[in-house]
This record gives sequence, C-alpha cells and structure tokens, in this order.
Amino acid sequence: MALLDIRQRSGYLFLAVTLGHIILISAQVNSRSGVPVLEQVTFGIFAEVQRGTWSGVSVFRRAWNGYIGLRQAKTENDELKRQLASAQIQLQEQRALADRSRGLERLLELRDRSKLSMAGAEIIGASATPDFRTLTIDKGTRDGLRPDMAVIAPAGVVGRVVVPSARAAKVQLLIDRYAAAGAIIERSRAQGVVIGAGDDRLRMEYVSEVADIAVGDAVVTSGIDGIFPKGFVIGRVEAVEKSGGAYKRITVQPAVDFSSLEAVLVVLGPTPAQDVNGRGTQ
Repeated sequence: MALLDIRQRSGYLFLAVTLGHIILISAQVNSRSGVPVLEQVTFGIFAEVQRGTWSGVSVFRRAWNGYIGLRQAKTENDELKRQLASAQIQLQEQRALADRSRGLERLLELRDRSKLSMAGAEIIGASATPDFRTLTIDKGTRDGLRPDMAVIAPAGVVGRVVVPSARAAKVQLLIDRYAAAGAIIERSRAQGVVIGAGDDRLRMEYVSEVADIAVGDAVVTSGIDGIFPKGFVIGRVEAVEKSGGAYKRITVQPAVDFSSLEAVLVVLGPTPAQDVNGRGTQ
C-alpha cells in the first residue's frame, strides 16, 4: 500500500516537472509574430474571460439604461399630463370669465339703453321642483328690492320678485305655472296674457280667434300688468292652434334660457307704462 502511494506521488511529481519544462520551453519559444507562445496562449485565455465579462456588463448596462430611460420617460410623461390638465383648467376658467364678462356687458348695455332704474344681481340658487320655478338672487330689501319688481336679462323677461329678504330675494320665473304677464304680438299688436306652462314653455291666452298671429312672431310685454315695463321680449310664437272657442291656443318659446342664467337686472323704478326705449304707451 505504501509502495503504491510512493508511485503515485512520483507520477504526480514527474507530471508537474514535465509541465514545468513545457511552460519554460513555451516561454522561450516565439510564435511567427515574434510573441512568446506562453504569452500568446495566456493572452487568448484572459481575452476570452474579458470578452465574456464585458458582454455581461454590457447587457446589464443596457438593461439598466433602459430601465432608467423608461423611468425618466414616465416621469416626463406624467409631468406633461399634469401640465396639460392644468392648461385645460386654466382655459376653461378663462372661457368662463370671458363668458361672464360678456354677460355683464350685455346687462350694462341693457340698463343704459332702457333708461330705467335697475339693480344688478347674481343668481345664488334655484328651485328644486319643476312645479315651482324660482331662483334666488343676492340682492334684497337693503338694495331697494320689493315684491312684484320685474326681473329681466339681456335676452328678455325672467320673472318677478316674490319674497325679498334683507340680503336676498326669491324670483318667480315666468315659466312657473302660476306666473303671468301682459303680452302683445309685436307685428300685429294683438294682445293677450302669457302664462307659464311649467315645462320651459309659455302659453299666450285670451287672444282673439280673428287676431293676426303667425309662427315666429315676437311676443313682448304690454305693460298693462303694472309689473313689467312695456316692450321687453318674452319670446316667439312656436305654435298657433284653434281652440274651438273665441280664442286661439298659442304656444310661446321663451327668449331666455333659464338654465344658463348667471346674473339679472331688477327694475327698481315703477315705470310699467314705458317701454325699453323710454317711450310712453300708445
């Protein structure tokens, strides 16, 4: 057994010595390019190791750069979305401000043109039921408002003050079922009474069956009710039907879009006998 171990050790030693001689010879022998064979072989081995290491590092670097690039692109995309949303909000605010400015300008023009004593008011509330069509304005008795004062807008008649408090007032809209106003057909001067139909429409009643009325005719206030000054636009005739009696059944489309009102004018002066241009009744 000991003899076998000695032989194995001798074999290993011989192999090591032989390998050492080969290495020494390789170090001394040059290749065709003049570089020692040992150096060339060693360089080739380390070059392959470097190539594999660099390939792995390159793959990792590309993956990392792609991840960083995606994160940066996402951040930039989120910032652009935020800026776009902010710009859209600012644009809507500017449009709303421009619309409000144009509405106030029309109110001022109407007040100056009518030569009536008026107070501007903003709408701060509206009724919740369709049967009672009212809205609330931010002016009251402290501002000179009293019951039955006419409320108008640049487009036409809105309604009348019904319940004023110190700093606010309730306005009954003309389309309310219990609202009414003296009216006249502007073209033919046929007279009647406009009442609310409760469905964003008006009815003109007590108009003679022989009166000259056509679809599209303008309907204005007559001033005979003692509330609305003469000559303010109420709406236009939408339909004319024969009721079978002495009167016609007339449907009127209001001139005012009640769903988009933001501000109104309250007529303070008791001048029902004058029209919007300051002329007396005929």
